[in-house]
Amino acid sequence: MTKQHIHILGICGTFMGGIAAIAREAGHTVSGVDANVYPPMSTQLEQLGITLSEGYNEENIRRDADVQVVGNAMSRGNPITEAVLNENLAYTSGPQWLSENVLQHKWVLAVAGTHGKTTTSSMLAWILEWAGMSPGFLIGGVPGNFDVSARLGGSDFFVIEADEYDTAFFDKRSKFVHYRPRTLVLNNLEFDHADIFDDLAAIQRQFHHVIRTVPENGMLISNGEEPNLEATLQQGSWTPIQRFGTTHSASSEWQTQLINADGSAFGVYFEGKNQGEVRWDCIGEHNVANALAAIAAARHVGVRPADSVRALAEFKGVKRRMELRGEANGIKVYDDFAHHPTAIETTLAGLRNKVGEQRIFAVFEPRSNSLRTGAHSAGLGASLEVADKVFVLQPPELNWSIGDAMQNLGDRLHTEADVDALVASIAAQWQAGDQVLVMSNGGFGGIHQKLLTAAGA
Repeated sequence: MTKQHIHILGICGTFMGGIAAIAREAGHTVSGVDANVYPPMSTQLEQLGITLSEGYNEENIRRDADVQVVGNAMSRGNPITEAVLNENLAYTSGPQWLSENVLQHKWVLAVAGTHGKTTTSSMLAWILEWAGMSPGFLIGGVPGNFDVSARLGGSDFFVIEADEYDTAFFDKRSKFVHYRPRTLVLNNLEFDHADIFDDLAAIQRQFHHVIRTVPENGMLISNGEEPNLEATLQQGSWTPIQRFGTTHSASSEWQTQLINADGSAFGVYFEGKNQGEVRWDCIGEHNVANALAAIAAARHVGVRPADSVRALAEFKGVKRRMELRGEANGIKVYDDFAHHPTAIETTLAGLRNKVGEQRIFAVFEPRSNSLRTGAHSAGLGASLEVADKVFVLQPPELNWSIGDAMQNLGDRLHTEADVDALVASIAAQWQAGDQVLVMSNGGFGGIHQKLLTAAGA
């Protein structure tokens, strides 16, 4: 591999920061720029010897670099973007650079889907690590078993979270079409990312594009209980398919049987034969399905399901996925990345099965692009139904009404325009034994620590 100097525009995002770490590990010179350079990503990158600049102005272009690697946060009109184009500098996207310089000669195991990509990728990487296969990986979160989100690895196997979001301002294909997987997990498929997709059919088209890249001697691991995936596969597939499902449907080779209702223990079955029982710290049927997909994908690269079961018993989860942030005076505060009605519903269902009759306070920030535009507002009220009380941040700039969208919650619903007022409202109503589940795909104004402080931590 020819060593390069790459300059990453938008380096502090999880994906681009992961590319920076992998490139540095591979021996490339790496520098980068971002609008907001701050810990922990800035610290992590500086520890790797990566030079960072702050601010998207043309002075922060590195003209001595071989290529500018452009993150998808970079848009036309941005001064640094315009300078790259005006000066005719060599540039590429993050997914394209990764494909050409890292993935080209790897056995890529990609995990795609509307929900569960980060968790399933983390499970799969851990199974391969446990089996002694030293995989590389690039994941949109930090797996508890590794404490880093990306590494080059020491083998031909590479696990990647395969995001359907667009690639760059000059490449509107989904990121995952660049990865050329040999093993492709299709977890689920719903409408999301209303800022770049007009409808479900547009997303299905991108999923079909990545399906087209999987070789005949590869494998598709698909959720047999997802009609939108089945419809996508009907557009054409040239690769063997194994299906998984959490119910005993005849169409799924991989099945489960719950031992504990909260998903903390379950049996694994392949073609009707028991492969073992997983007993772990995770909860929720969505995580059971994630585990089944990971076990199936690992089998494709030679890991026995019985070994995968043993590996998952030691799986430590992923930061920001039902992560217990702390407990004070009998009140537990969890952090979860859920921001789509289906993910909210399944996360709450898992917590309900775990805690029984204890009260659940759902605390929600509508932060994603789709939520800010109201694309998912119709399903939010139903997704929160299992919670005893629901607290939602409704900032002034939100152009749709939380109250109108969640009328079904009645007096269980409480809204505030700022985080401190939301914390005060929650603290006025909680008591020992309550479970506080915070859901956002952002920092939520530091609400987790504010809640713990209010509880007496």
